[in-house]
Amino acid sequence: MKPPHTLKELERIAAQIREDIIRMLVEAGSGHSAGPLDLADVFTALYFGGVLRHNPKKPDWPERDRLIMSNGHVAPVVYATLARAGYFPLKELRTLRKFGTRLQGHVDRSTPGPRAKWSKHLPGIENTAASLAQGIGIAVGTALAGVMDKKKWQVHCITSDGEHDEGSFWEAILFAGNRRLWNLTVIVDRNNIQIDGMTEDIAPLEPLRAKYEAFKWHVIDVDGHNIEQVIDACNEAKAIYEKPVAIIAHTIAGKGVSFMEYDYQWHGKPPDPEQAKQALRDLRSLRGQIVGEHE
Repeated sequence: MKPPHTLKELERIAAQIREDIIRMLVEAGSGHSAGPLDLADVFTALYFGGVLRHNPKKPDWPERDRLIMSNGHVAPVVYATLARAGYFPLKELRTLRKFGTRLQGHVDRSTPGPRAKWSKHLPGIENTAASLAQGIGIAVGTALAGVMDKKKWQVHCITSDGEHDEGSFWEAILFAGNRRLWNLTVIVDRNNIQIDGMTEDIAPLEPLRAKYEAFKWHVIDVDGHNIEQVIDACNEAKAIYEKPVAIIAHTIAGKGVSFMEYDYQWHGKPPDPEQAKQALRDLRSLRGQIVGEHE
């Protein structure tokens, strides 16, 4: 299927999503920076590159593909992407982490309480996520339900590499492999950081590919900042029928912002106003480079 956007358009969308993330975080005064920035290309591929079957005008369309968030703390990239895709107004992005908002610090599908400004949950959100390694179980259960009900929709689950430290994560991976859940694709944000350091210094994950393969998964390694590679990998996953698929997306934490890149200390903090100005300058420069590469 031909993507609905050209590569140049997709890269511009990803750059805009990164700018949205910085503005949201500095307005909120709290939140996670590194992960949301590095996942912008993956989310652009999913929502604008023709990977997911979804309909912003009918967010609960029964035949939609399901996107489950296991690393719910990267919520800013989810919200920015959904708003850009037309699920809710862009102005609502300014309410991140504020009282009465639907844009919680971790993605949340629950119905807001009586004091909330809105009476319905945020459209496009499939699950509530907070504690790491819980979303993968939801994704596996959702995929199993799809197989049992003979549905054609796919389940995609976004995970962090740090949550692979959790035992419950591997229980879900083992179950999915044994049940040969062909409709499940896990995308691992392999940015090599977690809240207190580098993953390989704290609880080494490598050889990560071999571990998934030992659990009966098909594995694809991609450059997580190459939108074409991400789209191709997701389409390849749809063609694998005999087992679930893990896409290991190798990313740079804080991608696009010079002083955040590769630095685990930006896992869970926002930029201050001056840092946000520098971040936006970096991202606008990056956007200019993207245009220059194609024109």
